[in-house]
Amino acid sequence: MNKFFILFFFLIFFNHSSADDKIIYLDVNFLLTESEAGKYINKELQRINNINIEEFKKIETSIKSDEENLLKQKNILKEEDYNLKIKDLKSKYNSYQKLKNLKNSELKEIRDESANQVLSAINLILADYSKKNQISLIIEKKNIVIGKTELDVTKDILDLLNQKIQKVELKKWMIN
Repeated sequence: MNKFFILFFFLIFFNHSSADDKIIYLDVNFLLTESEAGKYINKELQRINNINIEEFKKIETSIKSDEENLLKQKNILKEEDYNLKIKDLKSKYNSYQKLKNLKNSELKEIRDESANQVLSAINLILADYSKKNQISLIIEKKNIVIGKTELDVTKDILDLLNQKIQKVELKKWMIN
């Protein structure tokens, strides 16, 4: 009985501090898409993607045209010449696929790097915000099942983020 009393005393005595802890949450995806820097990044990535798509369309059109011309010449050309042109066409197509994969992976890399820059800024803001407001724990909104809306500080952090950065320097993206 004496052990039970001591255990009960320790649980009551040392558990009071958790009631003083401040917990907040925020929506990081919202910050990445709706901040000035996030909007700039999305706009630039869309612009780069549109340029890539136009380039891809031109190459695809050229390859299709070459293929159609080759099919028209199938009966006229010698088998050796025809096979050589098919091989050349396949090579052109493989080069196109490599270029497309390279451009797409570079675009993904630019997106990831620029998002990491914004996330770094958010982390600095959150560290400062938690010190100033004596916050013990910050949780991402996607991990919350139910929470008081008063605990959501996304708008406050968005304002601070927009004050801190409006643009992010994007990596050189042109591949020759």
